[in-house]
Amino acid sequence: MKIAYLDCLSGISGDMTLGALVDAGVDLAAIQTAIDSLKLPSCKLTSAEVKRKGFRATKVSVEHEPELAHRHLHHITDMIDAAEAMTPRQKELAKRIFTKLGEAEAKVHGTTIRKVHFHEVGAVDSIADICGAAVAWDLLGVERIYCSPVPTGSGFINIAHGRCSVPAPATAELLQGVPIAPSIVETELTTPTGAAIVATLVDGFGPLPPMKIERIGYGAGDKDFPVQPNVLRLFVGQSVEGASSDQVWVVETNLDDVSGEIVGYAMTKLLEIGALDVYTTAIQMKKNRPGVTLTALCQAADVEKIETILFRETGTLGIRRWPVSRHKLERKPHTVTTPWGEIVGKLGWIAGQEPSFSPEFEACKQAAEKHGVPLKDVYESAQRAYDGSKPSST
Repeated sequence: MKIAYLDCLSGISGDMTLGALVDAGVDLAAIQTAIDSLKLPSCKLTSAEVKRKGFRATKVSVEHEPELAHRHLHHITDMIDAAEAMTPRQKELAKRIFTKLGEAEAKVHGTTIRKVHFHEVGAVDSIADICGAAVAWDLLGVERIYCSPVPTGSGFINIAHGRCSVPAPATAELLQGVPIAPSIVETELTTPTGAAIVATLVDGFGPLPPMKIERIGYGAGDKDFPVQPNVLRLFVGQSVEGASSDQVWVVETNLDDVSGEIVGYAMTKLLEIGALDVYTTAIQMKKNRPGVTLTALCQAADVEKIETILFRETGTLGIRRWPVSRHKLERKPHTVTTPWGEIVGKLGWIAGQEPSFSPEFEACKQAAEKHGVPLKDVYESAQRAYDGSKPSST
């Protein structure tokens, strides 16, 4: 599987992303052709090799005529739809990124996405950065994108709405659920455009995944910091591990003063709101009290909902949470036909190996109850049905 990894030591912006993609081998002329079809006023992409803290990197700049236009989201999406040189996939990707931006801006300004009045991100250079990035990612042709924790920087910046602390409000909104890294650099490292790209495209966060590196691209930011290289590093290559991986969150609390009924009810509510798994572990607490650790696994976007349920239903005074890397088999749904009807289940496999089939409990249970047969007979029949068919995992 072809994958990419964004190493955001000094954050991420639109121009840094373009620089890294071009440095990794994406044709700048192909991106320029797509940008030309947007009919922006004299918009030209240029690239140059620069040094940042002594390291070579590619700096992509957007040159254009001065303009005072402030656009709404529908103006930009109409422009993208009319771009003849962009493929449907590239258009869809660019519009997804802009929609993420629009949703963030609407929330921080208390308005609707249609009424959002883009300022900085509606300018020619930002439109070129986002549309150019959408085109370049499509041309790169990776199946999954991973990313390091993202530093936002520190200090203050001046934007259209005045002086703001870093991260800017829209950037902070976009990075909800994204692991944030500390930084000693007193400037804006991650821009709204960069945050929107990360929030839209990245499949998982964490350290560099196991991969056979084929190319490395370095995209330069505008400034040259005295303490670290202001570059975005892009790794491109083939995944080499048998199981796919992603990042989830562990959220847990210790309980010694609630009944089993309350714990069971809390577990049900956690699963209903999207927890990936919920389980309890028997523990011995202070004053020799028997208790349980109630643990939930969830996606980053669901952490707050999980914590709300734990506080509300258990009355706990404290919750622990941390991100973890998860390895998992590739999987897809599969249905087999048995004497008691169709039984749904899942195929799971490691790349290059034969898949295995696991019937779903609920499907087997329903068939067993409907036909008055032992549950184990339904399981065994479903497994035999699969063994007789042996579909491909691709």
